[in-house]
Amino acid sequence: MVGSNWKMPRARVPKAPIKSLSDLIFGLALSIGTISLIVGVPRTALDVATDIAQFGFSFLILIFVWLSYTSIMSVLPLEDETTIILNLLLLFLVSIEPYLFWLNATYASYVLKGAIGAGLLNIASIFYAIDMAGLMIILALFTHQLTSEEKRLVPRELLRKYKFVRNTLLVSAGIFAITILPIFWSVLIIGTPIRFYVWFLPLSVSWLRRVNMHILMTVNDRPAKELALFTPDHRAIRADYS
Repeated sequence: MVGSNWKMPRARVPKAPIKSLSDLIFGLALSIGTISLIVGVPRTALDVATDIAQFGFSFLILIFVWLSYTSIMSVLPLEDETTIILNLLLLFLVSIEPYLFWLNATYASYVLKGAIGAGLLNIASIFYAIDMAGLMIILALFTHQLTSEEKRLVPRELLRKYKFVRNTLLVSAGIFAITILPIFWSVLIIGTPIRFYVWFLPLSVSWLRRVNMHILMTVNDRPAKELALFTPDHRAIRADYS
């Protein structure tokens, strides 16, 4: 008879299946974004430029999330159910990002044509802001685990940099979350709610941070493996996430 103190072992998911699933989801998300370009036929040069600009924003968002996620998962073990659930939730949020972005672009076009009211665009933009805030929060939580000195997942000299990355992600999540407030919809700049302009801030901050860390590498002449976490050529990234 099993003792009353016996507990079922925690679930452990091998990283290889998670890697395959994440690669598939990120690939599909980027593909769906590309397909959205050919759904409607642009009639003017301005329409072409607008479609490309909108796709470029969504593309950069997904690439940033992919670089961050891949770098984190190269060193973060899937040891507990919380990490596994957060990982799957992040992939879900990634998978719906192209749909929510397409809704915003489509509703914005209809509003400009006077086909629908602005209410649907407001709701769609709120959902998109929630989606992006969720992505940034989960990435920040993953990065926070890397800063734990007890777990010793990264060298001690890199803890400060990872904490900076974590804090930046939290700020980005806060920026997306705060745009849900009605004032960011009611205040207009050139006829466009300020909410859409504020969304560019987290993306700009993240890429400026990466440029700054590349400059520091050149000045200090440090190895690439001591760079910031979120760089495309980070040495810690391994093909099998093991």
